[in-house]
Amino acid sequence: MSKTQSRLTDLEALGQAAECLRVLAHAHRLRMIQMLLQGNYTVGELADACELPTAMASEHLRLMQRCGFLTSEKDGRKVYYRVTEPHLKSILACIEARFDSATK
Repeated sequence: MSKTQSRLTDLEALGQAAECLRVLAHAHRLRMIQMLLQGNYTVGELADACELPTAMASEHLRLMQRCGFLTSEKDGRKVYYRVTEPHLKSILACIEARFDSATK
Protein backbone atom coordinates (compact mmCIF):
# COMPACT_ATOMS: atom_id res chain seq x y z
CA MET A 1 0.00 0.00 0.00
CA SER A 2 1.39 3.38 -0.97
CA LYS A 3 1.53 6.38 1.37
CA THR A 4 -1.39 8.00 -0.45
CA GLN A 5 -3.62 4.96 -0.05
CA SER A 6 -2.85 4.63 3.65
CA ARG A 7 -4.41 8.08 4.22
CA LEU A 8 -7.61 7.38 2.29
CA THR A 9 -10.90 7.11 4.12
CA ASP A 10 -12.45 3.65 4.27
CA LEU A 11 -14.90 3.07 1.40
CA GLU A 12 -17.69 2.04 3.78
CA ALA A 13 -17.32 5.35 5.62
CA LEU A 14 -17.30 7.20 2.28
CA GLY A 15 -20.51 5.37 1.38
CA GLN A 16 -22.13 6.67 4.57
CA ALA A 17 -20.85 10.16 3.77
CA ALA A 18 -22.29 9.96 0.24
CA GLU A 19 -25.68 8.92 1.58
CA CYS A 20 -25.76 11.83 4.03
CA LEU A 21 -24.59 14.26 1.34
CA ARG A 22 -27.48 13.04 -0.85
CA VAL A 23 -29.83 13.90 2.00
CA LEU A 24 -28.31 17.39 2.26
CA ALA A 25 -28.47 17.92 -1.50
CA HIS A 26 -31.87 19.62 -1.45
CA ALA A 27 -32.58 23.35 -1.34
CA HIS A 28 -35.28 23.12 1.34
CA ARG A 29 -33.11 20.95 3.58
CA LEU A 30 -30.18 23.33 3.18
CA ARG A 31 -32.46 26.26 4.12
CA MET A 32 -33.65 24.35 7.20
CA ILE A 33 -30.05 23.66 8.21
CA GLN A 34 -29.20 27.36 7.73
CA MET A 35 -32.04 28.28 10.07
CA LEU A 36 -31.30 25.56 12.62
CA LEU A 37 -27.67 26.63 12.83
CA GLN A 38 -29.02 29.95 14.14
CA GLY A 39 -31.51 28.52 16.65
CA ASN A 40 -34.18 25.95 17.41
CA TYR A 41 -37.35 25.93 15.31
CA THR A 42 -40.61 24.02 15.11
CA VAL A 43 -41.64 22.13 12.00
CA GLY A 44 -44.28 24.80 11.35
CA GLU A 45 -41.72 27.61 11.46
CA LEU A 46 -39.40 25.71 9.14
CA ALA A 47 -42.26 24.85 6.78
CA ASP A 48 -43.32 28.51 6.59
CA ALA A 49 -39.77 29.69 5.87
CA CYS A 50 -39.45 27.11 3.08
CA GLU A 51 -42.98 27.70 1.77
CA LEU A 52 -43.78 24.01 2.23
CA PRO A 53 -46.71 22.07 3.65
CA THR A 54 -45.96 20.96 7.21
CA ALA A 55 -46.12 17.27 6.25
CA MET A 56 -43.44 17.74 3.59
CA ALA A 57 -41.22 19.72 6.00
CA SER A 58 -41.64 16.89 8.53
CA GLU A 59 -40.41 14.38 5.97
CA HIS A 60 -37.33 16.49 5.22
CA LEU A 61 -36.61 16.74 8.96
CA ARG A 62 -37.06 12.98 9.41
CA LEU A 63 -34.50 12.26 6.69
CA MET A 64 -31.99 14.64 8.26
CA GLN A 65 -32.57 13.11 11.70
CA ARG A 66 -31.94 9.65 10.26
CA CYS A 67 -28.48 10.82 9.11
CA GLY A 68 -27.76 12.16 12.59
CA PHE A 69 -27.80 15.81 11.56
CA LEU A 70 -30.68 16.85 13.81
CA THR A 71 -32.47 16.01 17.00
CA SER A 72 -35.83 17.09 18.33
CA GLU A 73 -37.08 18.02 21.76
CA LYS A 74 -40.64 18.38 23.00
CA ASP A 75 -41.68 21.47 24.91
CA GLY A 76 -45.31 21.02 25.84
CA ARG A 77 -47.18 20.47 22.59
CA LYS A 78 -44.40 21.86 20.40
CA VAL A 79 -41.41 19.96 19.03
CA TYR A 80 -38.24 21.95 18.44
CA TYR A 81 -35.49 20.80 16.10
CA ARG A 82 -31.82 21.56 16.48
CA VAL A 83 -28.56 20.65 14.76
CA THR A 84 -26.51 17.97 16.48
CA GLU A 85 -23.84 17.43 13.81
CA PRO A 86 -21.11 20.02 14.48
CA HIS A 87 -19.60 19.68 10.98
CA LEU A 88 -22.74 21.06 9.34
CA LYS A 89 -21.63 24.57 10.21
CA SER A 90 -18.45 24.27 8.11
CA ILE A 91 -20.28 22.44 5.30
CA LEU A 92 -22.85 25.26 5.10
CA ALA A 93 -20.09 27.87 5.28
CA CYS A 94 -18.49 26.31 2.19
CA ILE A 95 -21.82 26.25 0.36
CA GLU A 96 -22.61 29.84 1.29
CA ALA A 97 -19.12 31.04 0.30
CA ARG A 98 -19.49 29.42 -3.12
CA PHE A 99 -23.16 30.07 -3.92
CA ASP A 100 -24.49 32.98 -1.84
CA SER A 101 -24.52 36.01 -4.14
CA ALA A 102 -25.20 38.29 -1.15
CA THR A 103 -21.71 37.56 0.20
CA LYS A 104 -19.92 38.27 -3.11
